[in-house]
Amino acid sequence: MNCMNCKAVVDQEMDFCPYCGFDLGVQRKCMSLSNMYYNLGLDKAQIRDLSGAIDMLRRSLKFNKLNIQARNLLGLVYFETGEAVSALSEWIISKNIMPEHNIASEYIAKLQAEPAKLDMINQTIKKYNSALKCCREGNEDVAAIQLKKILSQNPKLIKGYHLLALIHIKKEEYEKARKILKKAARIDKTNSTTLRFLKEVDQQTGTQTSLEPRRFARRGKAEEDVEKVLTDRLAASDAVIQPPTFRESSYMATLLNIFLGLVLGGLVVWFLIGPGHEQNITREADEKIIEYTATMASQEAQISELQSQVDALNETTASAQQQVDAANQKTTSYENLMKAVDAYQQGNTSQTSNALMEVNTDNLSVEAKAVYDEIYEDIQDDMFNELKDEGVEAFDNAEYTTAIDRLTKAREINAQDYVVLNRLAHAYRETGDTDNAIATFQEIINAFPGTERATRAASQIEQLGGTPQDPEAGDSSTEDSSEGDSAADEESSGEGESSNPDGEETE
Repeated sequence: MNCMNCKAVVDQEMDFCPYCGFDLGVQRKCMSLSNMYYNLGLDKAQIRDLSGAIDMLRRSLKFNKLNIQARNLLGLVYFETGEAVSALSEWIISKNIMPEHNIASEYIAKLQAEPAKLDMINQTIKKYNSALKCCREGNEDVAAIQLKKILSQNPKLIKGYHLLALIHIKKEEYEKARKILKKAARIDKTNSTTLRFLKEVDQQTGTQTSLEPRRFARRGKAEEDVEKVLTDRLAASDAVIQPPTFRESSYMATLLNIFLGLVLGGLVVWFLIGPGHEQNITREADEKIIEYTATMASQEAQISELQSQVDALNETTASAQQQVDAANQKTTSYENLMKAVDAYQQGNTSQTSNALMEVNTDNLSVEAKAVYDEIYEDIQDDMFNELKDEGVEAFDNAEYTTAIDRLTKAREINAQDYVVLNRLAHAYRETGDTDNAIATFQEIINAFPGTERATRAASQIEQLGGTPQDPEAGDSSTEDSSEGDSAADEESSGEGESSNPDGEETE
């Protein structure tokens, strides 16, 4: 037996899988229930209870999808009801599960050996869909003609019988509908749709439909011909037929009396003994029903217990996966911190800053957090300058995605640097990210209220279709800030200026 969890080969008498610890008792119960439902489905299929057989076989596959016998039988039942596509699907799945020594291969080969028949079945399905469409559009007469052709080609298509019977019921042609539904009942005796339509026909006509075969055959054609000839001769004859004279002790009278005595005796036996026998049959049937009900209740309890065990196993697996993910994140943070320490000791500021950016401080211990803070404080200025220079260089080279990455990290270190904010806002604008561009220009307004920088940022926001917001700052420092900003602009212009794509001066 293979473990259904890890697919390892295990002993059937073991309670738990030695490789993954899975409860093998659950697996054995599932396989037992699958076999039980397969046996029930086989019994129903043998008495042509095809609907019940389909239900039982589906339950069997629900507990064990690898039950090849149940899947092959389900395909046969589908094929018997005219559902060739569903049958072929089940057989193909069965063949993929067990490619060798599988009877499903023979079924598929037989269908493929007769491409004309397979194509005819396929065409009948398409014609059925067309007839169904005609019914929905109100063309019942056209649909009825198509359905008759379909049933002549595929006489096992129960859906076709149902639709044709429904058309006759709508037209109040109940006897035609009854005849068609009887044909459907010969294919599947307990189909719920067939029985529901027959009940409707019985209610409308007031006649109970009998699905049992006739016990007595009709008289032969020769007897009917003889009777017809005699009737014609008597009608054409002018002679008067005289009845025979009654004789008290005639031979026929004796036979008639004996026959009447037997009939009366039979009626007495029927009315006196029959009710008691019927009560015994009814009592035995009730006992069987109670027994089956108790069995089904026990099975439902077992199914509920198995489902609860499966849910508990799923919850345990999810919890373990969360713990593994958390451990992986913590390990990654420590690995990045170790990389940062090594790079810091070697004096490589760039690698140190890149490693620190990948560290999640929430996963660090108190000692590791202290090491992180010490390195970060020591290289913070160098990290900022390096990220700023790389971002400006990328912006000048029109590598706006790289510029956004570097300048965003620089802004996380120092959010008050005008060059970083200005280049970042223009990089967002060049990549078409209008929302982030407007938000970054608004940060310039908030950081430098009342200055020329704020004015240019507000102009950029309006060009992008936004509305600049006035920062909540005092008016007393506006003039000083403006003068300081002008001086800073003049000083920066001496060091070297570059023009952005909009023609704006940027440091």
